[in-house]
Amino acid sequence: MMGGKRRNPGRDVTGILLLDKPLGLTSNDALQRIKRLYRAAKAGHTGSLDPLATGLLPVCLGAATKFSAFLLDADKRYRVRVRLGVTTTTADAEGEVVETRPVVGVDEARVRAVLEQFLGLIDQLPPMYSAIKQGGERLYKLARQGVEVERATRPIHIFSLDLLACEWPEIELDVHCSKGTYVRTLAEDIGRELGCGGHVSRLRRTGVGPYAENVVEFITLDQVRDLADQEGAAARLDALLLPLDSALGHWPAVRLSADAAFYLQQGQAVLVPQAPTEGLVRLYDVSKHFLGVGEIQDDGKVQPKRLV
Repeated sequence: MMGGKRRNPGRDVTGILLLDKPLGLTSNDALQRIKRLYRAAKAGHTGSLDPLATGLLPVCLGAATKFSAFLLDADKRYRVRVRLGVTTTTADAEGEVVETRPVVGVDEARVRAVLEQFLGLIDQLPPMYSAIKQGGERLYKLARQGVEVERATRPIHIFSLDLLACEWPEIELDVHCSKGTYVRTLAEDIGRELGCGGHVSRLRRTGVGPYAENVVEFITLDQVRDLADQEGAAARLDALLLPLDSALGHWPAVRLSADAAFYLQQGQAVLVPQAPTEGLVRLYDVSKHFLGVGEIQDDGKVQPKRLV
């Protein structure tokens, strides 16, 4: 009988790390490094960032992975620099140049007028260089083979699109958008409307759902690495983590009695006096311990949706 060492299952650590993803790293590489440094048993991220992009990549550890879908669905904020006059295969600086055109007749007033056209609900065509699956194959894999397939447009919402700077031939934008928005495609479409083309030269994600730069601290990979080398590393690293319910602060909080909490944790819907009349809610027991997410049903009862 062959023997073998039992694999270390990792620490049972729970929380959300607001990682400031560095340039040049894939989201999965960043996630695996954090998981290793934390020696965490379970970890997941909440929406990929291109290697070219920096900024917020919330990493969910332990029980927080159960709630990562809520951050995936959350709206996002970006600061993006668009290089006008040059289109590329990937709509960013990593791609090969497809076309170069002069940037003529484009001034600040023209840019602002074009940006207005992209506000609100719009249909966006996902780029070939994306992780969307079609026929069981990732689009970017097909794109690398030089294959282009038909894609269906997707509805997205651009909540705001502010011009921060004009430094010709580049413009800088602040974008607040719904999940599923491809900022590379947005930049390319803006360039097309301006008549000169364009691509993303720099991209930073500055917010995901309730987390925004300059409101909460983003943690760098170097900070995590430095702490992991210190004495008492586990406690120091865990102090960087935010609680699970910090991701859900935009939903009302509902406090349950001991009985209601018991039945809810058995999967039963419960009646809670003075609860909201609809939507999702954060659930807490009498000692303010976070239990999970519930949904108000038509009969007014709170149905457990995702529990810790």
